[in-house]
Amino acid sequence: MTEILRWASIIIGLIGAAVIGWGVALGFFRLLRLEFQRFRKKSIYRERETLRYQMGSYLLLGLEFLIAADIIGTITHPTLRDMAVLASIVLIRTVISYFLEREVAEFSPPDSGNRDDGK
Repeated sequence: MTEILRWASIIIGLIGAAVIGWGVALGFFRLLRLEFQRFRKKSIYRERETLRYQMGSYLLLGLEFLIAADIIGTITHPTLRDMAVLASIVLIRTVISYFLEREVAEFSPPDSGNRDDGK
């Protein structure tokens, strides 16, 4: 059982890192495209804010996976020291997530035409 939990922790941690990596890769290519538009004297302010919103969303999702991996990993080694390390990691990541969520919530992306109200 301990081995299964250890592997689950590793896999979930890798998923979290992959989500963050994917978000960074998408953000980088979108940023390049925006900068080329800026060189053509087009305003990209709103699009850049949308990009920041999207990047923040990927970071938040990746952090949630990493927190879950840390929690599962600590189950396999429940010493007092490991619990203290987990608590500090979760605290730091929670603070980071809180401020990222606040920043993302301040920005509402432009309506893309996909509405959930059926209209």
